[in-house]
This record gives sequence, structure tokens and C-alpha cells, in this order.
Amino acid sequence: MTFDYVEILKVSMVLFAVIDIIGSIPVILSLKESIGEVHAFKVSWVSAAIMIVFLFVGQTILEILGVSIGDFAIAGSFVLFFIALEMVLGIKIYRNETPQSSTVVPLAFPLIAGTGTLTTLLSIRAEYSLMSIVIGVLLNIVIVYVVLRNLKRLENLLGAGGIAILKKVFGVILLALAIKLFRKYSGL
Repeated sequence: MTFDYVEILKVSMVLFAVIDIIGSIPVILSLKESIGEVHAFKVSWVSAAIMIVFLFVGQTILEILGVSIGDFAIAGSFVLFFIALEMVLGIKIYRNETPQSSTVVPLAFPLIAGTGTLTTLLSIRAEYSLMSIVIGVLLNIVIVYVVLRNLKRLENLLGAGGIAILKKVFGVILLALAIKLFRKYSGL
């Protein structure tokens, strides 16, 4: 088994942009104030489990529904496009309807392993190897864990301006990836 480090890096960057853990720091901090302690290990582990299970079972679900990976990739490109627009333009397209009852529910799902992340996993599955995707998921979960463990330090280090800049930069990268996915599977 050989590792394609470039492919792993690409997958990791796509997932990093979609998960947007750095851009989510303000949301996570406000959740922490309202629901108490954030259990970094538990949230990270549950997020990883959701993503990996969906990576393997998601295609079967699509087959039952009669949807191809290419169709799902095009649909995923639209989701990625709108997420990127939110990040770049600072607008809210998706409504967050999560209950604020525990750190696992609003953080692991849908904030970290939400619809954008799950759609991305199946979309990139059409382009990258499963091994690269699993490694990319695990690398991102390590980053999520580190961020959750160091929320206050990161907030102080980056400041509001730094967080806003990171969000815009990763939004533009995500926008380009959404367009690439759409062009690849739409035949344009």
C-alpha cells in the first residue's frame, strides 16, 4: 500500500475548509458559554465516527436511491459553493436549527460532521482514494481536537480580524474546489 501524500494533502485541505473549525471558533465559544464545558475528545471521536461511517455507507444509500456518485458530486458542488459563499461574503444561507443541549449534538453534528462535510466526503470519494480520505478525516479530527482543547488561546492569538481573514481565504479555496467538482462531473 502506497500513500499519495499530495492526494492526502488535497483531501485534508478540502475537509479543513468545509469543516471550518477555525471559522467556527466564535460559534463554539458562544455554545461553550451557554452549555458549559466542551468535551474535546468526545466531540472529536463522535465527529470522526460519523464521517467515516458515512464515507462507507453513504454510497450504498445512494445506490438504493438510484443516485450515482457523479450526481451526488454535482449536488455536493452546489452545497460547497453555497458554504463558500457564506464564508467569503459573510452571509447566512443555511439556518442552524440545532438544540443546545449537549456539546456532542451541536458540535459533532452538525457543526463539524454536518451536511456540508458529509456531502463533501461522498463527492471527493468520486475523485480520491478511500485511504487518502480516511487519513484526511483523521488529520482533520486531530486539528479539531487541538482547536477544541485550546479555544481560548486561539481566540486570543488570532483575534477577530485573523479569524475573519482565515474564513475568507478558505472560502475562496472552497469556491474554486466546488467549481472544479461541478465542471468535472457536468461535462463542462
